Amino acid sequence: MAHIVVAGGGIGGLATALSLARHGHRVTVLERSDTFAEIGAGIQLGPNAFHAMDRLGVGESVRSQAVYIDELRFMDGVTGERVAAMELTGAYRKRFGNPYAVVHRGDLYLALLTACQELDAVELVAGAAVTGHEQGDGEVRVRTADGRTVRGAALIGADGIRSTVRASMLGDGEPRVSGHTIYRSVIPIEKVPEPLRWNSVTLWAGPKWHFVHYIIGGGKYLNLAVTRDDGASVPVAGRETDPAHVLGQFPGVGATARELLELGEGWREWVLCDRDPVRNWTDGRVALLGDAAHPMLQYAAQGACQALEDAVVLGDLLDGMGEDDVVQRLEKFNAVRQERAGRTQLIARRMGSELYHPAGERARARNAMLSALTQEEMYDTVSWLHGDRGFTDSGLGRLR
Repeated sequence: MAHIVVAGGGIGGLATALSLARHGHRVTVLERSDTFAEIGAGIQLGPNAFHAMDRLGVGESVRSQAVYIDELRFMDGVTGERVAAMELTGAYRKRFGNPYAVVHRGDLYLALLTACQELDAVELVAGAAVTGHEQGDGEVRVRTADGRTVRGAALIGADGIRSTVRASMLGDGEPRVSGHTIYRSVIPIEKVPEPLRWNSVTLWAGPKWHFVHYIIGGGKYLNLAVTRDDGASVPVAGRETDPAHVLGQFPGVGATARELLELGEGWREWVLCDRDPVRNWTDGRVALLGDAAHPMLQYAAQGACQALEDAVVLGDLLDGMGEDDVVQRLEKFNAVRQERAGRTQLIARRMGSELYHPAGERARARNAMLSALTQEEMYDTVSWLHGDRGFTDSGLGRLR
């Protein structure tokens, strides 16, 4: 077995450490922040994420904190019309083998962190920003900002959309700024009128904007996320924003959606970024994973799900690996994961431009198309994404 270094202690990095350790490897996780912690609000988890979490051994822990959603509901944000809803209970769960749920990002992160802390094979090192690496003599030497060098048989770059490891490997510059600004708020459920406490992920679509809300924290909070296609060109991450400013960005929003927006407090804003898919995430003994490899917009609700899949596949492919097998195994990981993750990146972009943000006749045509779909047709549409089990035991044969 081998010693593997993971750059980045976020969801993808911890999932990778857990997966590798469960396959017998020793793992050192280098996190740039002074503590291992996750910021953010709600996160959606499809059945594919639960399949991955079960393989990692944290499925039950996350399930205990999750809110199980009855439907994905699509609303016209201007007229208030209920356009369509995909039911997520009996038939959906039977077909895809797991529920669709929402959790606070911190709850998912804590489950992964706790599992890593319980394993002697995982070393968690905070305050260790990776600044570079070099390969040679059958190892990777990873340099950190505080002057240390960590040696391993492989380096996995799970250090996010502005990955230092990616910059060294691909040199492809800054992420693509999407031109979309998202505002987020989490409020106590007691603030929400009972008739509006829907057990659904509800999306209100308007001209160049959309608004998503759902209950998290085991039913204690409502997560609000409202996005505007405003042409923003400068990245922003978590900046505090006045509620009046947020409300002013969405004139014409329908009465019910506006009532929910007006409840928001402690708003923060982000300018969304992603990258174009690339075909190669590996260089010798170094590989990228999660947002470092395939950062995507939030619109398909698959960023964390795909990182969890990555972690499971990587652990499986490195099972039984000796130090001489590293390069070939990492190349196989790239070959197995690149097409699926790249497709998801592009689908997420298209959902924003073609599904969520049209106006006028295009919006009416969209509403007509969605409202005509049967439940089975909706399931068929998402089956490739929600239903894939290629990274689980039942589909593992094709990976090797």
